[in-house]
Amino acid sequence: MTKHASPSSVSWCGTPLTFVLAGFTWLALSFVLGMGLLIGLVDGTPLPQWLKPLHVHGALVGGILQLAIGSLLLWIVRVSERHDGYAQTHPALFLTLNGGTAALLLGFWLGSMTAVGLAGLLLSALVLSISKTAWTLFGKAADAGGMYRVAQVALLCGLAAGVAMAFRLTGSYSAHARLTHIHLIVLGFATLSCLVAVHQLMPLLTGTPVSLGPVRRFALWLLPVGFAVLLAAFLASALWLQIAAGCLLLVSIGLCSDHLAARWFKGDRQGTAATDHLLTGVFFLVLVTAAGVGMAANYLSNPPLLPIGSLHLMAYTHLAFIGFMTQVVCGGVSFVVPEVLARTRVPNTAKREVYRATLDAIMNRWRAFQLIGMSLGTMALCVLASLTWNLPLSSSYVQGTVWIATGLMVSSLTLFAAKLAWVVGLRPS
Repeated sequence: MTKHASPSSVSWCGTPLTFVLAGFTWLALSFVLGMGLLIGLVDGTPLPQWLKPLHVHGALVGGILQLAIGSLLLWIVRVSERHDGYAQTHPALFLTLNGGTAALLLGFWLGSMTAVGLAGLLLSALVLSISKTAWTLFGKAADAGGMYRVAQVALLCGLAAGVAMAFRLTGSYSAHARLTHIHLIVLGFATLSCLVAVHQLMPLLTGTPVSLGPVRRFALWLLPVGFAVLLAAFLASALWLQIAAGCLLLVSIGLCSDHLAARWFKGDRQGTAATDHLLTGVFFLVLVTAAGVGMAANYLSNPPLLPIGSLHLMAYTHLAFIGFMTQVVCGGVSFVVPEVLARTRVPNTAKREVYRATLDAIMNRWRAFQLIGMSLGTMALCVLASLTWNLPLSSSYVQGTVWIATGLMVSSLTLFAAKLAWVVGLRPS
């Protein structure tokens, strides 16, 4: 399963960097598919329903999960302090993960829940195979390790719920299983992992101390508590408890955001593509949490004060998926890829720093355009959903807004992907 290679002959299959690049590719493809689904919905010519689970699972499994595994492998190398570990390959893990993802999407395309369940079992076995290593590694991280362990347990439980649904083992509790599956994966695993990763990356980017104060540590631990209470409230259909859990999460995330902003002000405030995306992502997480509280409060009256349809739910969820997760991914990739390429391609320390500076300069080019495009495009989705409260989908305002939103976001992601390809293809002179 594991093969060592010299830095000059790194295998294409299964290096930690390969996981990161493949994960970003899955995320980008799912991003474009999502834009197509949005345009079809607003234009009145919706695409086939089976494309929606392809979009969601391609982003979360092929994208976020693969990026998390790649980050775990990079963390192992960093802890071991063996830079040749960047060239270590895990071809079986890589091929199983991407093959399992492809099989999962094929099952949704064919409408075969048995195939979906078998692919889910394969992916669950893959996650279990690295769980012991991950659990041990997380135990060595003072502040972040406990959070990552919670995210790891949430991932395994979420996968189990998904497999049970696919094999129709949930019976009359299928709606509860679906809520559990979605919230354990999205909140317990993806959101928690991304936010803790931001807390780990910011000190590296700003040159500030890694340790957290007691207040911020307490705020960080409130997150899994708030997620658990929120999931329980959804399962019990307890509206007031949902609002209370949302307020708890808003306070917790607000304190975490304040801590991250303080890091930036105390450190090097010149800013990079990485810090820009990470801080913007945390801002969107605060925004989506506040919006969630507002949506829950909307149902306190009967009938609700504002009608909530599929387009409104789409705009709300993508405040998290694009505004937070995709921004964090772009920030992390902007930092990690130049770091790994410099260490694997240039053995000489002095020359490595020159090469690294060149790669960083490429990733930082036009960063204002990609940041503004992704951020305004995400906000345009909210404007689009708001317009439908007073205007029909055929309105020129609605039609124009959807093209503005998709144009901004696709342009931003294309610019980022082009710079990433440039960096990967640029060899040291």
